[in-house]
Amino acid sequence: MTGSLDTACGAKLRIAILGCTGSIGVQALDVCRQHADRLEVVALSAHSRVRELVDAAREFGVDRIAVTDPAHAHDPALADLADGTQVLVGEHAAVELCQADDVDCVLVAIVGAAGLAASAAVLETDKRLALANKESLVVGGDLLMPRVRPGQLIPVDSEHSAIFQCYRGEKADQAHAIWLTCSGGPFYGWTRDQLSRVTPSDALAHPTWNMGAKITIDSATLMNKGLERIEAMHLFGVDMEFIRVVIQRQSKIHSMVEYEDGSVIAHLGASDMRIPIQYAFSYPDRWSTPAPRVDFRTLGSLDFGEPDADTFRCLALAEDAGRVRGTLPCVLNAANEVAVAAFLAGTCSFTDIDAVVETCMDDHDVQPVQSLEQLADIDAWARRRAAEAIAARS
Repeated sequence: MTGSLDTACGAKLRIAILGCTGSIGVQALDVCRQHADRLEVVALSAHSRVRELVDAAREFGVDRIAVTDPAHAHDPALADLADGTQVLVGEHAAVELCQADDVDCVLVAIVGAAGLAASAAVLETDKRLALANKESLVVGGDLLMPRVRPGQLIPVDSEHSAIFQCYRGEKADQAHAIWLTCSGGPFYGWTRDQLSRVTPSDALAHPTWNMGAKITIDSATLMNKGLERIEAMHLFGVDMEFIRVVIQRQSKIHSMVEYEDGSVIAHLGASDMRIPIQYAFSYPDRWSTPAPRVDFRTLGSLDFGEPDADTFRCLALAEDAGRVRGTLPCVLNAANEVAVAAFLAGTCSFTDIDAVVETCMDDHDVQPVQSLEQLADIDAWARRRAAEAIAARS
């Protein structure tokens, strides 16, 4: 994963943002505002929040957008688009945006398994993939990583961006371990009994990061960290045992790489996703910061701890899926998406999330990953099975 994207000298990097109304997409647009002399937004997609999509398209002068939810194909807000704006509709519309000739870099910020097809489409081109959709690699890493050309994929997750940077200038074969940091979420130190009474509003109160609802719940269950371990396994070509999770409550150390000689290179900085988003656009250069700087003289302390995988069962389930590989991570991810949605809707408890995921994993006959179509079929099966498991627990 070395090298850089070739663009004409002095030309702006032309950006497509898939999922522009979500947390990552909104922060990416802010980066583009701050570096309008370097970045040009040329395409945007959203699933259903059409008003916000239209407002962003007008602000940035975008003449091509995608609405991936067909139910919003005739949303009244579309009438406010500038004349001549092309509107693509449907689940494959975001993929079509990726493939346009006037796009240099695609930020895939779609939440969930829906980002897999878009990531695969980018990798079939010579465009840069700024990957903020961890499910693309969790579900389809075996398919996607062999397609990646040097310098083509830049991770946007704060931890994976940190690891990527800690490897720069070093020999990967001399690394001893990756230390993947974790805030511990809002329930660090809680018991299973306490977790069983957690409400959605409790779980949405993350102590250090501003994220969308689904990722915030995943952070509270520690599923997010489990998914990130699987993602790191694919990104950096290591096994699960090589990636060690450590609690870092202040979220100022974003991850570390330990080398054979005992040296540890850590990436520190503000808890602000605009920094890794910007780095995915600027790589291999660094631009002026989009976020307030950390004053380490006033930070106080950096605290560390060990995650409790017995209490936070999602972390253990993700480790199992990463060890087994094949299609099991696809089931893990799909079942988790359904269970999290049910928890947010009030139809299952917080601790039901890992129970539902475990049921689906136990019922799955693991296969080697062969195609996107196969993964789509298994994803659909896991969602049906998860819905059945939730209904049985009601």
